[in-house]
Amino acid sequence: MPPKRTEAWLVHNERTLWWRPFFMPKPYKIPQSVLVVIYTAALDVLLIRRADGLDLGVEYWQSVTGSKDVLDEPWVVTAQREVQEETGIDCRTGNSSGACLLDWQLENVYAIYPQWLYRYAAGVTHNTEHLFGLRVARGCPVRLNPREHTAYQWLPYYQAAEACFSPSNAEAILQLPRLALLESVASGGVA
Repeated sequence: MPPKRTEAWLVHNERTLWWRPFFMPKPYKIPQSVLVVIYTAALDVLLIRRADGLDLGVEYWQSVTGSKDVLDEPWVVTAQREVQEETGIDCRTGNSSGACLLDWQLENVYAIYPQWLYRYAAGVTHNTEHLFGLRVARGCPVRLNPREHTAYQWLPYYQAAEACFSPSNAEAILQLPRLALLESVASGGVA
């Protein structure tokens, strides 16, 4: 038996009328996300401008961010998906672009900005953010998803940190020289 009719539920299915919602609300976001700082060997950092800030008359520049799709999704899978969706860069293991994704083994916990609390379940006020670095070649092509981001720019790391609206993003970028050196030492590049 179909559910009771409400204003928005009538859908015709072949010869029978069935009641089902034709608009389903998006599920709440999981308060676990990744922050991926994309950079070159020269420590130039890619920043992307959020589309939703323009409606508020603000430019929100940031690195790649995004929430897990499911609670048990591995952090690296979230990072790879978000980089692909937001920039078009393939950073999966064995990619042909030479992009090198590194788990920085760092996490931030921060209060969710009030303007975005509605995206989370009632009572959720904080997000855990897992940090990654993604080293790419200079001139790496970037293809933005226009629903999410409207522009991008490459800046020296210290200028990129100043341009970020998020303090945790700025701090991650400021750690880039140290983390990039550690990465190089770990891979045998610098003694």
